[in-house]
Amino acid sequence: MERCGFAARTDMTTAPSSVPDQIGKYRVLRKLGEGATSEVFLGRDDFNDRDVAIKRVRASALADVSDGGLHARFFAAEAALVGRLQHPNVVQIFDAVPDPTEPYVVMEYVAGTTLRPFCRPDQLLPLDQLVEIGFKCAMALGYVSRQGLIHRDVKPANLLASTNAAGDIVDVKVSDFGSVLNLQSDTTQVFRVGSLAYMSPEQLDGGTLDARADIYSLGAVLYHLVAGRPPFDASAQSVLMAQIYSAKPAALSGLRSGVDPALDEVIQRALAKHPGERHAGWDEFAQALSALVTNRQVPRGERQAVLDSERFTLLRALEFFSHFGDVELWEVVHRATWQRHALDHRIYRRGEEGNTFHIIAAGAVDVHRDGQRVAHLGAGTSVGEMVYLAPNPELRRHSTDVVVVEPATTISFTPESLARLSPGCRHLFDEAFIRVLVRRLHVAHEALAHPRRII
Repeated sequence: MERCGFAARTDMTTAPSSVPDQIGKYRVLRKLGEGATSEVFLGRDDFNDRDVAIKRVRASALADVSDGGLHARFFAAEAALVGRLQHPNVVQIFDAVPDPTEPYVVMEYVAGTTLRPFCRPDQLLPLDQLVEIGFKCAMALGYVSRQGLIHRDVKPANLLASTNAAGDIVDVKVSDFGSVLNLQSDTTQVFRVGSLAYMSPEQLDGGTLDARADIYSLGAVLYHLVAGRPPFDASAQSVLMAQIYSAKPAALSGLRSGVDPALDEVIQRALAKHPGERHAGWDEFAQALSALVTNRQVPRGERQAVLDSERFTLLRALEFFSHFGDVELWEVVHRATWQRHALDHRIYRRGEEGNTFHIIAAGAVDVHRDGQRVAHLGAGTSVGEMVYLAPNPELRRHSTDVVVVEPATTISFTPESLARLSPGCRHLFDEAFIRVLVRRLHVAHEALAHPRRII
């Protein structure tokens, strides 16, 4: 059966009389919207000083003789994930209260809209932005998969677009885990749920599922966002199901100008009828999307600089970040200062004070002391880390000149900005710096013991 879900929208209003003042310990600010079985409110969590979205199941839905038990299971599936999902592109679930009349789930509030409006032919997003959205969703769903979960209801209404004051999309988050299949749960779960237009053939069959079912669904979403229409469409449910089982989606290049065959191939592969013909896993799907940007196979939007997907892929390839997980890498992508440096630019000048350290993401620098080159550092190495490791006034004054000898991109932090990272991410930085220092000590030891060999 198709589950009737709800995705919060910030542009919906309702009469004040229908809005409660309080739901549990949360102050209610306004209604965000409603679906057939639930309603969502913007609330205030005064204890944690944050706005939250509160999804409350209607009492009438639970009292329904035929489907009441089903709705209760959807609530239980989401409630079981409280505090469990911690990823920058997954909506966090903060609380769940199994009220006997109207149970509710408290989630992270995302200011913006869903991706539904951008499926309309007159509101399509630029292709590079769609690929970026697909990459972030693939990374998020890969994280979800590693938690032993299959979402089973990936659709535009369940992908929340975070927007800035100008209305531009700045991020995307996967939401609504009421249909999730928890592979680690011992409790009985609901099968054959999802939204028909985005369901894989094996999900329609009610068969055994793995992550590739969600890969199909995300492929269907991307197809809809690119073309302005879903891969399959029919007025009758039986006809639509027959198309999902046997028809091939029309080539995207014939539905929208500017679509490179490589983009069409990536999405069409995700929509393969048999799971074995799709991308083998989320990493492979995400890398295929990222490669479209790297290889310039999607036209670059005028306002776009370096995309998050490019930065993430770059970090993953650097030895410095080899022990970082995806979640920590996303922290670095969003928290670091990214800078490009031209040839002969001096990142540090001897005698100057500063409190910034740099990790070289691309290019190379030479380190000079007293006019002599003492080191050549390439991608994956760091300079200025002692400002963080041993912060004292003397170390803020640089003792060397660091000069760019190949046009470079650096990722920079100050001790203060690094302190704003999560404890786990800071711990990984500490370990990486230790590996760098040990390697440098080894090189120095070899230089003293075997100077001819080093030279």
